[in-house]
Formats: sequence, structure tokens, C-alpha cells
Amino acid sequence: MMMLFAAVAAAATVMTLAMPLLATDSLAKRMKSVAIERERIRQRERERLAKGEKISLRQSPKQYMQDIVVRFNLSKWLGQEEARTKLVQAGYRGQAPYITYLFFRMVTPAVMMVVTLVYLFLVLHVEQPALLKIAVAIFAAYFGMHIPYLFLKNRIQNRQLQIRRAFPDALDLLLICVESGMSIEASFKRVSEEIGSQSIALAEELTLTTAELSYLQERRQAYENLAKRTDLDGVKSVCVALQQAERYGTPMAQTLRVMAQENRD
Repeated sequence: MMMLFAAVAAAATVMTLAMPLLATDSLAKRMKSVAIERERIRQRERERLAKGEKISLRQSPKQYMQDIVVRFNLSKWLGQEEARTKLVQAGYRGQAPYITYLFFRMVTPAVMMVVTLVYLFLVLHVEQPALLKIAVAIFAAYFGMHIPYLFLKNRIQNRQLQIRRAFPDALDLLLICVESGMSIEASFKRVSEEIGSQSIALAEELTLTTAELSYLQERRQAYENLAKRTDLDGVKSVCVALQQAERYGTPMAQTLRVMAQENRD
């Protein structure tokens, strides 16, 4: 029995000493791969700058799309302000998405109508009157006119769902930052950096709000823009509360504490 215990103890000692040697350092491998990838990115950017390539954050619309939109004056017939609002709520900003949206609002009905006519007359060979087939094609064109809007609406709903899920945590982080003595601009910036892992859309909105709070003449406009871009009741109520807190001098921490509790409930 003593020899058995001695053998077990010896085996345990050997395993204890051998485990560190057998274990792989996964963290070191990941850090090494990250360092290699970072160096590749730096080298690629150096080569791009050396070639004189221009780096622009502003997207330009396709020239042929812009020509068609201007020629047919689509911004007048298809609505301008409402389309821009929906595009911003979907996360598309700038002139390029607006031009693309108007272009497809015009092209999609024609494509749907032509495809339906070809399918009914040349492919399907349905024994139905020609007028009925043409009526079906017209209905397809009408449906095609709404396809870009339906795509945009689906994009808005998915983005709002993502923001709605991450907003309570963002509000808690904002409260912690304000209670620690940070300004509201610095708090928004800090929260946008931390919340990006949960919701990229919310991080983008908070980053844009930080910039607007710093550069707009009226800070109220920054909160109103955030509420308009998200179009969520929870965000709207917080923005209204922040506006009132700045207007009447109410402590930000107290206001955020009440709003955080309401959003949690």
C-alpha cells in the first residue's frame, strides 16, 4: 500500500512539473499574430502613400447614377427630406447613398416590369389574355418601386434593434463617467469607445453626437439630431432629459440615474 501511494505521488509530481512544459501559450501566439497583422497594415499604408493615392472618407456617387438623377429631377418627384431622414436612420450618410437610393427607386420598377413580361410571354407560356399579363407586369413594376424602401425599412429595424439592446448598458456607462467627474462630451466619447463591441451602430451615433456637442452652436441641436437619427422612444426621452438638465441646471448625474432606472425597468 505504501508503494502504491508512493507511485501515485511520484506520478502526480511528474505531471505537475510537466504540465507547464506541455501547455501552449495561446495568448503569446495571438499577440504575435496581431503584431504581424498590424505591421502588414502599416506597410500597406506606407506603400499607398508612397504611390500618391488619395485617402478620402467621403464617398462620391457613381457618375452615371448622378447624371440620371439630375436629368430626371428625381429628388423632386421621389421626395428629398424624407428619403434623407430614412437613409440616416439606416446608417447611410452623405450624398452618395442618397443618389443611389433615388437611382434604384427609378430603375427597379422598370427592371421588374421587363423581367415579368419576359417571364410571362417567353418563358412561362401561360394561356391567359395578353392584357392580364400586362396587368401583372404593371403590378410587378409597382411592387418594384417599393423594393428600395422595403430594403431601407428592414435595415432601419435591424439597426434600431441593435441600438435598443445596447442602449441600457451605454446609459449605465454614461452615468458612471458623469459621476466620476467627466464632462458630458468626454463621457459620450468614452462610452462610444466601450460600447462598440456590443453595437457598432450605437458607437457611431454617440461619436457623432460628441462631435456635434463640441462644434454646434446650440447643444440642444446635437441631442435632437441623436433622437432623430435613432428614432427610438428610449433615446428620445434621454435626449429630452439631457436638454432640460442643461437648460435648467439640473445635475447630469441625477438626470442620468433616473433615466437609467427607467430604461432598466
